[in-house]
Amino acid sequence: MHDKPNEFLVRTAPFAEPDKDAVYRAIHTRRDVRDQFLADPLPDDLVRRLLGAAHAAPSVGFMQPWSFLLIRSVAQREAIWQAFRRANEGAEAMFPDERRSAYRALKLEGIRKAPLNICITCDPDRAGPVVLGRTHNPRMDAYSTVCAIQNLWLAARAEGVGVGWVSIFHEEDVKEILGIPERVEIIGYLCLGYVAELYDRPELEVKGWRRRLALDDLIFEEQWPACAGSDELT
Repeated sequence: MHDKPNEFLVRTAPFAEPDKDAVYRAIHTRRDVRDQFLADPLPDDLVRRLLGAAHAAPSVGFMQPWSFLLIRSVAQREAIWQAFRRANEGAEAMFPDERRSAYRALKLEGIRKAPLNICITCDPDRAGPVVLGRTHNPRMDAYSTVCAIQNLWLAARAEGVGVGWVSIFHEEDVKEILGIPERVEIIGYLCLGYVAELYDRPELEVKGWRRRLALDDLIFEEQWPACAGSDELT
């Protein structure tokens, strides 16, 4: 006797070659945009598709801890930029003198130039105090939220939309501006907008800040090798 087919299952098969190529193209041509945003607003239906892609991300215990706070007003973006500016002054001072001019040249202007900012948060209480899969690693809700951000980023690339991830701010400053509860964590602050062009490689690589590591140096079999310390990878 054959098992009755499960109505909730779908058969899997490799994508057709053009579809497969499109997925890999989105992955390999995704870029972090800092300054090249155009002022044109993003249509509401496009924004909804991007948020739908984010909401389709995997989450441990199906907790879906993310929320998406959309910021379009000039006043709110300016307030966030001021918080960024204050933190950025401190960040610049952390680098050696010889790197500070290169740091300033990166032109981190996405907050004010991009027509849409999205603050993506993680609510650790969304699925209750005990969550399947989070019992031994309390950060799994944050990791799940990062998956949502990656989904959004790849969907944006497919739609011709640039995304920049802002991480230089004091979280309490942004929470105060946006009215985010203390228990909710900010995972990503994104700038979104159309761009006329993208770098063919990551901007930090193009501008000599960092180089891409060799994949072969990062792949190990069965056990961490004794010689694979961080010094060997720089």
